[in-house]
Amino acid sequence: MNSSARKWGTFAICLLVALVPNIDLTALNQAVPHLSADLHPSGTQILWIADAYGFALAGLLITMGGIGDRIGHKRLLLIGTAVFAAASAVTAYAPSAELLIAARALLGVAGATLMPSCLSLLRRAFTEPKERTMAVGAFSGIAGLAVGLGPVIGGALLDHFWWGSVFMINVPLMAVALVAGAVVLPESRNPAPGRLDLLSVPLSVLGVLGLVYAIKEAAAHGVDELQVPVAALVGALSLAAFLVRQARVAEPLIDIRLFRRAAFSGSIGTNMFAMFALVAQSLIFSLFFQLALGWSPLKAGLAGLPGAAGAMIGGAALAPPLIGALGRARVVALGMLVSAGGFVLFATIGLDTSYWAMVPAMLLSGIGMGLGMTVTADTVLASVPKDRSGAASAISETGLELGGALGMAVLGSVLNAVYRGVLDLPAGVPAPAASAARDSLGGALQTAANLPGALAAEVAAAARNAFVDGMHAALACSAALAVLVALFALITLRNVPKVITENEEPAPVTVA
Repeated sequence: MNSSARKWGTFAICLLVALVPNIDLTALNQAVPHLSADLHPSGTQILWIADAYGFALAGLLITMGGIGDRIGHKRLLLIGTAVFAAASAVTAYAPSAELLIAARALLGVAGATLMPSCLSLLRRAFTEPKERTMAVGAFSGIAGLAVGLGPVIGGALLDHFWWGSVFMINVPLMAVALVAGAVVLPESRNPAPGRLDLLSVPLSVLGVLGLVYAIKEAAAHGVDELQVPVAALVGALSLAAFLVRQARVAEPLIDIRLFRRAAFSGSIGTNMFAMFALVAQSLIFSLFFQLALGWSPLKAGLAGLPGAAGAMIGGAALAPPLIGALGRARVVALGMLVSAGGFVLFATIGLDTSYWAMVPAMLLSGIGMGLGMTVTADTVLASVPKDRSGAASAISETGLELGGALGMAVLGSVLNAVYRGVLDLPAGVPAPAASAARDSLGGALQTAANLPGALAAEVAAAARNAFVDGMHAALACSAALAVLVALFALITLRNVPKVITENEEPAPVTVA
């Protein structure tokens, strides 16, 4: 196979691998009511069914990136696709909630191998800067598109098959990636990786898991719950011990000297805070379409596709030429400002707004995020030696996970606080029903279903209007944060060249 065919074959396989886990992630949300009726999980088990994948993924990204640099990213990707396919089959036919949770955790373990390996292989295959940026942009765009396609595909499958069908679809797709990858993919590894530091692995897992768990629990139950400060303390101490150890051992899991590179550290920070802002689009719009407007999951999934399409346009089509014209810092800042404009437009949307009036806002926010985050992801890969690209990609993906979790917690809290503050329930609502209605829009709609006709309509209308006010507040926070991220990128990335050459020793970061 010639080099050009191998390069584009690698590109196609990585796109397929990026597509599957992200479809699976959002399709699960639609399967929960169906599997609940079949397996009868408790409320706590439902939460773990949803979270087991994300916890395992976030906790193991750094470890898997380091393992890939040592054993080879092709080998790790093939192992990951095989395990992902097998775990998907187990998930689809799980006879109990306990086995389903275990299978979802195994999916997360396999998922942690995929993103760092794919990005490292793309880094190895695409050496020309514009082509590499295009490939990274398409890869990121496909991942975003898959999040939008998940509800569409999940809804279509659930209309005709059992709940496990949303997981079984992973099996043939991953089988294709496995067979094609074994033939096409080049190997990508560190030629002198050293041994894996076994003490660093649990420290990194505990550090990331502790922080992610604390953030999620704080968002769900508040900071007064004992497990929140305990998890945060365990996470912070473990992560601090991990970083100290990486600076002292001869063969670290990650080379913390990478953070001395302005291109690397600035891009990681920009990506993390951009993901914080981006969460608004994926979370709030899904709730708005399904609960506030009463659309079906399938219709809501189709409605969200313009945002995902915008991310592909911004990442794959616009980013490469704009880097050459404006430079990396300005392109990232431009992307964040365009996204902020999209978020501001959403502040004009209400319950009676036409869908077509929402499309420009979705396109702008998607294009802007695709543009900015593609450039930063490409900069992370370009700013480190090829033999350390797996660890670098894993650090970047871990930052995205933390940013997303933090965004869910903070923006969700803003939405809920405003919702509760402005909700004006009509007279005559019983106290238990009023308490449930103030908890969330979903709780209010369920409460309204058990009230007399006229009173039910008033409660539902009041809750929907209060939700829109909360949505506007959260989106205003996202817009403000996107502007701050633009300024952060202009400062931290201002000295990063348009075309990054590979240097063995990182240059110090200068922000003054």
